[in-house]
This record gives sequence, structure tokens and C-alpha cells, in this order.
Amino acid sequence: MLRFILKDFSVDADEAQAPVRSGGMSIEARQLFADVSLGAPENAVGFVLWRLVHRYQREADRALAPLDLTQLQFMTLTMAAWLGQSGEPVAQATLAEHGDIQPMQLSHMLKALEGKGFVTRTPNPADVRAKCVQVTAAGLKVLREALPLVIDVQRRLFGEQGLPGGGLLQALVALDRESR
Repeated sequence: MLRFILKDFSVDADEAQAPVRSGGMSIEARQLFADVSLGAPENAVGFVLWRLVHRYQREADRALAPLDLTQLQFMTLTMAAWLGQSGEPVAQATLAEHGDIQPMQLSHMLKALEGKGFVTRTPNPADVRAKCVQVTAAGLKVLREALPLVIDVQRRLFGEQGLPGGGLLQALVALDRESR
């Protein structure tokens, strides 16, 4: 019979699959949270950030839906426009690095934006295997409509503290810089 060693005791495989319950929570889970956690999810900055980011994305997605944009597409388009202000195409790798985005995820976003006519991608003259991105007139037009919507979402969720010069934004920018 298969046996598993769990901590200092062994149990049968069937027993290892069955949760030990007391008051609705397994004894092991309760012990884990007593021994190794911060007490509650709300005490973990990662959990709170995760929840806030998802709330922000949901609200931004709702606001952007009439423009046929998701929050991730909006952020990608905004980054491409910001970095391309000189009029020169932006290397896709530069976008990925600037946004700290996985290249494959960025590629999916750019493919969707290209399909909507908001960006063009062309071979990078410096490296034919790489691509450059340029925001189209249609992309700039949709950004002109989208930016006020997203700024409104930020204002509703984070108040003045989340706007330029606000304490929340300054603290987040400082944390972002320190963690790079």
C-alpha cells in the first residue's frame, strides 16, 4: 500500500486525501495559518494588492467596454503611444521591458490591438526577428476617448491620493523603483 510521510507521522494514501475536519476547517490548515501566516489575508500586502489590482481591472474593463478595449489593451496602447511620442516606432522588446510584461503576453495584446487597427507592427530594422510598434491614428483617437474614462476609474477607486502628486501614487512609485 502506498504510504506518504507527512511531518512526523505516516498515513495511508486514502487517509492523506481526506481532510481532517474540526469546526469546518482542516486541522492542518488551521495549524498552518497559526504557524506560518500573517494572521489574515488582509495582513498580507500581496493579497491586498492582488485584490485591488483585480478590482481596478474590472472597473476599467467596464468603463472601456464601449470602446472595445480591455484594461490590459488600454495599458499596452497607452505605453506604446507614450514611448512613441517622437513618431518613431518602438521596439516590442522596449515595450515589454518598460511595462515589465512577459513578451508573450505583450505579443497577444499587440496582436489584438493590431486586429482592431490601433497599432501596426513592422520588422525591426536593427533585428529582423524582432518587431517595432507604432500607434495608428485610430489608436490615438480611441486613446483620446479612453484616457478620461480610466482616470475617472482611478479617481473613484483611489481618490485624490491616486492622482499625480497624491500620497498613494508616490508611495507606489517609490516601491516600484525600489523593487527593480
